[in-house]
Amino acid sequence: MKNDTTVKQKIGIMPTDFNFKQFIVTALIVSIWINISEVFRYFVIVVPTMKDYLSILPGVVPMNWSIFASWGVWDAILTALVVFVYWLVVQSFGNSLMSTFIAATTSWALFFLLFWLGMVNMGLAPVSIALIALPLALVEMLVACLISSKLYTKYL
Repeated sequence: MKNDTTVKQKIGIMPTDFNFKQFIVTALIVSIWINISEVFRYFVIVVPTMKDYLSILPGVVPMNWSIFASWGVWDAILTALVVFVYWLVVQSFGNSLMSTFIAATTSWALFFLLFWLGMVNMGLAPVSIALIALPLALVEMLVACLISSKLYTKYL
């Protein structure tokens, strides 16, 4: 059975059974990258831009424990969904760069593109921040899916 799995790994075919332990390990490791990326984007781009854009509103982008806790929940959900979307894509296309690209762009569109389109549409964010945040988010998703790809290959 191990030999069969090794052959499948080499040609990019993944087993179709969902391995929860592997999912958790992969999600925990990917979460390190996602947290670093999210913190960078938030403090370097979002905070200064949103404070300026929404300066007439008191308490815009506050820094407190409840915000950090909700941010932790957001990052955990984001990581779990990205890793799961990657696993789903691999079931159809195998573990390849194409799968990495498909999973990353799908995750990016579902989680970030819709968010920023909604924020801009409601007048809660300027187009300029979306034009900066969206490409950075796409890089974040590409790296997250690339990490997932390497971990899924390694831990089968």
